[in-house]
Amino acid sequence: MTIKATQRQRVGITPAREDAEQAFLDAAERLLVRVGYAAITTRKLAEEAGLNHGLVHYYFGSMQELLLQVLERYTDRLIVRQREMYAAPGPFIEKWRTAMRYLDEDEASGYAKIWYELQAMGWNDPEIRKRVVNVDRAWYKVITEALDKALDEYGLDRSQFPLEAVVTLVGTFNEGIHLERLSGIHSGHSALLKAIDSWLESLEKRKRSRGAGSR
Repeated sequence: MTIKATQRQRVGITPAREDAEQAFLDAAERLLVRVGYAAITTRKLAEEAGLNHGLVHYYFGSMQELLLQVLERYTDRLIVRQREMYAAPGPFIEKWRTAMRYLDEDEASGYAKIWYELQAMGWNDPEIRKRVVNVDRAWYKVITEALDKALDEYGLDRSQFPLEAVVTLVGTFNEGIHLERLSGIHSGHSALLKAIDSWLESLEKRKRSRGAGSR
């Protein structure tokens, strides 16, 4: 698991309980996408999962804990996907294009909505906010590793493009697009993505030109 620090100890958990917990998490994932956290009750969750509502608090302690685990579990899956993509051979521009397709996929799958539903829960709850920050840090670690290599690949001057600044720009850019799309705002997104792609294409051509000149 990517976000191990937030996971509970699994010692002594029976297969039957594990299956029931996963059923609750699956059901909560669907409900977060469909109706949002404010509309999820213990009984509605249990009905969606096909299980006894008394097991929700018995297994998870609280609805908040369950919903946080939904976000953490989902994020773990996507981070594995992202790491595999960035570790694959090929130029950074192709990986960026794949990442932009993932942006669309994550919106369609409901992950972006789950991410912001949990962020909203944490705005007035410091304990929830800590867990949400851990998820954010896990994402930023992946982005940092990828962009660190990209800066070297394209020979960018780190005094002009400090790694931390570039990572923050990309991270907030991703989150901003997700948030606006969830609010029904799409204006300018295509133009922005096209401009970034054109810039990366110019860097890729310069890289190939340098490579040809060194032979």
